[in-house]
Amino acid sequence: MSYKRWLFIAIFLFGIGLVLGLATPAGITPLLAEDIAALEELAELLASLPQSSVLVIILIKNVSAVLISFVFSPILCLTPVMALTVNGWLLGLVAISVVEEQSLGYLLAGLLPHGIFELPALIMGEAVALSFGTAVILALFKKEKRSLLLPNLRHNLRYLAVALALFLPAAIVETYITPLFLR
Repeated sequence: MSYKRWLFIAIFLFGIGLVLGLATPAGITPLLAEDIAALEELAELLASLPQSSVLVIILIKNVSAVLISFVFSPILCLTPVMALTVNGWLLGLVAISVVEEQSLGYLLAGLLPHGIFELPALIMGEAVALSFGTAVILALFKKEKRSLLLPNLRHNLRYLAVALALFLPAAIVETYITPLFLR
């Protein structure tokens, strides 16, 4: 299957998560109060660190998430599927909350500057994970597919490198520019 199809599948899974997040009833938010409080504490901790440290933490978190998803993708592709849908769901859930508490403009100011790099990087990286995971699964069950595994890996590693490289400008923008927009 071509990489373009995997991109569409990844976008579709992210979109499902986003729609679920936007459709999540407001009544569930109090159930997540502890998680939200923990995230706010983490945000306060990050705010107390030098910006260069925050940049490194954001970059490592994003890169490691996609790499972990890639490595574990042969286990029924569960990791990339969960990563895409859960990230979409969280984005939808947070978007509704921010729009209710602040405004649509505030949400866009907080998301768009780094999101133009980070969301494509996430979707590209997870599409690679889906492609590689599926190729490994097929190679396990069909002998004739085994010869395609190494070319698939090489092909996917190129796209994975692009996705990982996009996390650097995303982290820079998220660390240095997004806070300016939110003030």
